[in-house]
Amino acid sequence: MSGADEWLTPSEVAAMTRLTVQTLSNHRWQGRGPAFTKLTPGRGGRVRYRRSDVERWLAGEPTAA
Repeated sequence: MSGADEWLTPSEVAAMTRLTVQTLSNHRWQGRGPAFTKLTPGRGGRVRYRRSDVERWLAGEPTAA
C-alpha cells in the first residue's frame, strides 16, 4: 500500500492537522472534515481516514465523502 492510500486513525489525523480528536468527531458529525470510512457500525464504530483525502482537505481541495 502506498503512503497516499494509507489508512489513518483519528489520533493520527489529529496530530497531522493539529486538531483534537473531538474536533474531528464534530467535523464528521457536521459533514465538514476530510472524507472518512466507518469500519464498524454504530455510534462507537471505528473510523479511518485515507492519507490522500486528509492531505487534499488540508490543501483546501474537496474530498469525496
